[in-house]
Amino acid sequence: MSGLLYFPKLRTTMVDSTSLLALTLGFLIFALTMKRKETMKTVSMSSYIRNLPLPPGPKPWPLIGSLPEIFRINKPVFRWIHSLMEELDTDIACIRLANTHVIPVTSPRIAREILKKQDSIFATRPLTMGTEYCSRGYLTIAVEPQGEQWKKMRKVVASHVTSQKSFNLMLEKRTEEADNLVRHINNLCVKNRGDGNAFAIIDLRRVVRQYSGNVARKMMFGIRHFGKGSGDGSGPGLEEIEHVNSLFTVVAHLYAFALSDYVPWLRFLDLEGHEKVVSSAMRNVSKYNDPFVDERLMQWRNGKMKEPQDFLDMFIMAKDSDGKPALSDEEIKAQVTELMLATVDNPSNAAEWAMAEMINKPRIMQKAVEEIDRVVGKDRFVLESDLPNLNYVKACVKEAFRLHPVAPFNLPHMSTSDAVVDGYFIPKGSHVLISRMGIGRNPNVWDKPLKFDPERHLGNNESVELNDPDLNLISFSTGRRGCMGANIGSAMAYMLLARLIQGFTWSSMPGEGKIDISESKCDLFMAKPLHAVATPRFAEEKE
Repeated sequence: MSGLLYFPKLRTTMVDSTSLLALTLGFLIFALTMKRKETMKTVSMSSYIRNLPLPPGPKPWPLIGSLPEIFRINKPVFRWIHSLMEELDTDIACIRLANTHVIPVTSPRIAREILKKQDSIFATRPLTMGTEYCSRGYLTIAVEPQGEQWKKMRKVVASHVTSQKSFNLMLEKRTEEADNLVRHINNLCVKNRGDGNAFAIIDLRRVVRQYSGNVARKMMFGIRHFGKGSGDGSGPGLEEIEHVNSLFTVVAHLYAFALSDYVPWLRFLDLEGHEKVVSSAMRNVSKYNDPFVDERLMQWRNGKMKEPQDFLDMFIMAKDSDGKPALSDEEIKAQVTELMLATVDNPSNAAEWAMAEMINKPRIMQKAVEEIDRVVGKDRFVLESDLPNLNYVKACVKEAFRLHPVAPFNLPHMSTSDAVVDGYFIPKGSHVLISRMGIGRNPNVWDKPLKFDPERHLGNNESVELNDPDLNLISFSTGRRGCMGANIGSAMAYMLLARLIQGFTWSSMPGEGKIDISESKCDLFMAKPLHAVATPRFAEEKE
């Protein structure tokens, strides 16, 4: 998740859009009329703010706003929003959905104004069906609205998970999974040759996603597999595949422009089927996570555990000011799940896109390989301690984050009071969407923005980092709601790409020519999962 906002294609609904609107319009108008009267009585603003215009946007229907447009468009909502902003030639827009003003932003200057200058106003989150499920009723940190629960969880996570001490403590576990990644691909290559195939074709999407899942499970529970894994012990079994797929499903539905998120009383109808999908995916995640949490809690309470071994132990050991457990069992389970959701998507997506781009551009691939050989040598594998000297490799990762973000928007911010942004009136309760896609591909910010060019990040001779304080690209955001695990996410993404290109020579599949790097119409993943031919660069496995 990593502070990200996915939008599944909303045309795949349980009822068609025309029927949906016809069914709900009468009730909707009545409810919104009552709400609007109440709002008009309570809103108080200065004459200055009152006279300012809203950001440009489509002319809304009375009461229901632009909800009809969302349900009749023939493309995902995020693509409609970005094409609309291009038509309006604006970096900030206002789209009213029922009584909610949705404010998308595609400019780093405006993003800085929101996330830095006025961070205190935009530091909370809206309530949605998806976030209620994934946080077990708002018990966690990332999607939790600002308040005492958020402050408590933020303090615990900062002290026990994202601190430098915890980061260092988990180094060995991350390294084990980087080693296992290479071992797993090597085993796949051997298996392909044993089956009589001339080429070892690797499903890189599956490999990189399972690497992220392995790291998440190892740091959280101290395990790689819930079951036995694959036959050779290095790859995933059915349990791990279902676990990771379910995590991606939940992330995809956190903020999906569901009708009930703007008209809450329609939620019980589940008109688009989102709740059914999310609840099913969360049950799958919980059936794997919860037994480990319950077992570990029992071990600590029975005195069988004495020293912390992983993040789960740290949550269990956390104490409040009175020396009592800081977190309930339910809060631990909720936060465990949220951290896994935040771990799996960014590194795997960046690695898949970077590999596709670099296979198609051999010069870039060769420069990255040469840098690793020069800095690390050929007698051992890349370690995290090498990363400060691997700026070209890190630039490749950063370019993938810029050009191919895992989601079009960051998690939404909600204004807690009326505000003025870029000279426009932003009403209290607005949902502000900082566009990773729009900022990363903004032609006013980046030269040739659709070209994959890692060297654009090397101009100042400084160490390359994913975090951009100027927000010219959005990786981990900033401010009160910035991602607290940026150090973990960065290390995972860097190591994943570095180990892939150090350990193997990659090429497109026979007869394919260049890899198809088309983007999916429904999301920002590659339209087709990346498959490529791998040839081990070293005869024997290294230590």
